[in-house]
Amino acid sequence: MAVWDDVVGQDRVTAQLTAAARDADAYVTAAAAGEPPALSGSSMTHAWLFIGPPGSGRSTAARAFAAALQCVSPDRALGGRPGCGFCDGCHTALVGTHADVEVVRTDLLSIGVKETRDLVRRAQLSPAGGRWQIIVLEDSDRLTEGAANVLLKAIEEPAPRTVWLLCAPSTEDVLPTIRSRCRTLGLRTPPVEAVADVLVRRDGIEPEAAAVAARATQGHIGRARRLATDERARARRSAVLRLPQRVADVGDALKAAQELIDAATEDAKQVGEDRDAKETDELRTALGAAEGKRLPRGTAGAMKELEDRQKRRATRTQRDSLDLALTDLTAFYRDVLARQLGSSVAVANEDVRDAVEQIAARSRPEHSLRRIEAVLACRDALDRNVAPLLAVEAMAMSLREG
Repeated sequence: MAVWDDVVGQDRVTAQLTAAARDADAYVTAAAAGEPPALSGSSMTHAWLFIGPPGSGRSTAARAFAAALQCVSPDRALGGRPGCGFCDGCHTALVGTHADVEVVRTDLLSIGVKETRDLVRRAQLSPAGGRWQIIVLEDSDRLTEGAANVLLKAIEEPAPRTVWLLCAPSTEDVLPTIRSRCRTLGLRTPPVEAVADVLVRRDGIEPEAAAVAARATQGHIGRARRLATDERARARRSAVLRLPQRVADVGDALKAAQELIDAATEDAKQVGEDRDAKETDELRTALGAAEGKRLPRGTAGAMKELEDRQKRRATRTQRDSLDLALTDLTAFYRDVLARQLGSSVAVANEDVRDAVEQIAARSRPEHSLRRIEAVLACRDALDRNVAPLLAVEAMAMSLREG
């Protein structure tokens, strides 16, 4: 299976990256033969920016490109396509064990200066054994301003065999000075049929379940996989989609808002509980603390730093869970609006079609538009660090009928 097989519905992007990988291979081959290599005028460059809506596969495309750049298949020397998926370079790059491929993703709200400086120092190193030194920054939109300025200097003066692969939802999420020094690739939301196909082919999901998950998430690959494989994810989604029918009055709206916050908090707790305990035990062991005993003198600061990190991560997880719920609500009211306008667009939430039809029948299109705007306003408020309960309560009040 080639590394490009998981880049779903992005034929144009795949073709561009394949051409760049071929030119990159020619560059390394020329350097190894003692010939003067050059990237100018080729399809390859040292910095790339992958943009696209959530679920479009930005990170997947970046990792596939990283694997193709490290491909050592003999076939590529005979004109084959880089990125065979089977050689040592491809395999280790994809599974995350390649010494010259660093994949950076954050489970916190931001990426700071310290972490970015560490990446820049690594980027200055020559490849240890591979063909390129590659840094994949999956959440470049989460760089703080200071961190972005540190990264800018590294991209302005790149090492000869270093490649930066940045991922962000849009060009507006990256400093203009950074994006001007990157080659931008725009990914689209994959077709629902293509997402269902990859769920069946790669994850072994039944075709009917794959089709339902792909349609419900409107082509978001990661969410579709989770919805098809995780019973808790399906239960949470069902609870969220019952909310539009539970906001008849003020009391019900406020109760529904509290339940939504509680569910997001519980989700964050479930996700982080085992991981936090494991991290704490590992750090205590590394610091030399015996089981059931106090920490050695002078090590409390390290434990406090870990606790602070875990709290920030729990906040990020709660925000992500809330954002997912708001995305599902937006899709629900989009279905309602489509029915009210007589659109032939397929219903995304087929499993709650009855609720969609009922709300569509007893309200007007302008009501649906107002509710969609309320959900989007809630997302904006959360991005501005408004207290989650206040933001969700305001939204729930706006969703009431009448």
